[in-house]
Amino acid sequence: MAKLVSNRHQTGGALHITELISSASVKAASIVLCLLLIIIQYAHTGKYDYDLVVIGGGSGGLACSKEAAQLGQKVAVLDYVEPSVKGTKWGLGGTCVNVGCIPKKLMHQAALLGTAVKDAKKYGWQISGPICHDWATMAEAIQNHVRSLNWGHRVQLQDKKVKYLNVKGSLVDKHTVKGLSKAGKEMILTAKNIVIATGGRPNYPTNIPGAVEHGITSDDIFWLKKSPGKTLVVGASYVALECAGFLTGIGLDTTVMVRSIALRGFDQQMAGLVTDYMDAYGTKFAWMCVPKRVDKLSSGALQVTWTDTHTGNEHKDTYDSVLWAVGRAPETKALGLDKLGVQLRKETGKIVVGADESTSVPNIYAFGDIGEGRPELTPTAIKAGKFLARRLAGHSTELMNYDNVPTTVFTPLEYGCVGLSEEEAEKRHGKDGIEVYHAFYKPLEFSVAERDASQCYLKVICERGGDQKILGLHFTGPNAGEVTQGFAMGFQCGATYSHLLQTVGIHPTCAEELIKVSITKRSGLDATVTGC
Repeated sequence: MAKLVSNRHQTGGALHITELISSASVKAASIVLCLLLIIIQYAHTGKYDYDLVVIGGGSGGLACSKEAAQLGQKVAVLDYVEPSVKGTKWGLGGTCVNVGCIPKKLMHQAALLGTAVKDAKKYGWQISGPICHDWATMAEAIQNHVRSLNWGHRVQLQDKKVKYLNVKGSLVDKHTVKGLSKAGKEMILTAKNIVIATGGRPNYPTNIPGAVEHGITSDDIFWLKKSPGKTLVVGASYVALECAGFLTGIGLDTTVMVRSIALRGFDQQMAGLVTDYMDAYGTKFAWMCVPKRVDKLSSGALQVTWTDTHTGNEHKDTYDSVLWAVGRAPETKALGLDKLGVQLRKETGKIVVGADESTSVPNIYAFGDIGEGRPELTPTAIKAGKFLARRLAGHSTELMNYDNVPTTVFTPLEYGCVGLSEEEAEKRHGKDGIEVYHAFYKPLEFSVAERDASQCYLKVICERGGDQKILGLHFTGPNAGEVTQGFAMGFQCGATYSHLLQTVGIHPTCAEELIKVSITKRSGLDATVTGC
């Protein structure tokens, strides 16, 4: 039996029939039947199998595919999870659902509840016996919730008539995608447009012996069945600090090893407040230190050797787990982009995209974490995916606005921000061109519990002249995400400092401190809030 694979671009047909039985003894009736099937399929589908094929079943890819389907497009979404180095794998939904925002926030909540239980005694709750945390109970509940989300996404795709394929996708040409199943079976799909939304995966340091063999990443921490125990977190990104924060909060001995600065790219004054609070909260920090090797001892413990770059001295300690949080790499290597000439940024490996998410190759688009210069945030990917779907379906010309995207770092003391950092505002407008209003405040909830509020702080960065347009807003404190979300809308409306002062506060809340702020850094006056 010989295989006859259709040439889709010579015939203009989008053929699902890739194998026609051909031999000298084939009867004419069989040939006629096959030709009839081809003609029927061509008439049904037109030039391509699909209007849109999306490679990547994360938040952005799912949002794009569902939006396109609702607009009448014929859509397929390909999603395949390559297991982590440690063998961790998960279902449909991408990083956010499985190994990011969702399990992270739930584990953060577990830690906050531990603090709340301690506070409860001050509020009169009679709690007897020692307070302890059971990892297995928490992990099972969170993992079950994530699985329910995986299933929910599959149901949504089915309801919206999106074809879901659990295959690894790569590009053949600007209209053709090859899918490879876990069993090694290949399939070919053609589409008018192809969208890449494959996101990224955590990096391992390649120059540190034992790092890969003995370490884990954020792809693994949320799916552990047993407690990670005494943990070294290497890195100072928001991923590193959030993980270290909830590990400390549930009672684990946790150390963060920082090579240079924490929360690079964020306002550095705010970053300092976050790490100061974590330090007081019980997280240990090894500043200006670089790991050299990880060895597994006969006891099963992991011995980490590192260098203090200040002194040059070498140190060693043992841990139960080493969590690498040293950045993420875009999932571009297996897509076959080089063969098509899709332009990548050499330094980052990300896809160079235009304002409309287009790549250097016509009909191929990319957005989300894989796009060069794009925020690595779920909500931006979702919104960008929907806008792209609308444009490709001819229903809109609106582009995604990547300015003033709000975000929150879910550390023990949460940090929310929108707009420019003080450093960036000063760089763009000059030190004398900005006015920074700030305040140290004490959440009412902290008072009875006698909790230290030294790092509860806010600042509003404004243009110094004219209407004092707000350039950046930063807040550390309870529920920072909820606080920042509301103020973020003001940025879309051109909010000014006078708008802030004209807003009536909700009392007593932490958020109201933002609309009362009146002390400037320039004045040098004490910015501590002393009463209502």
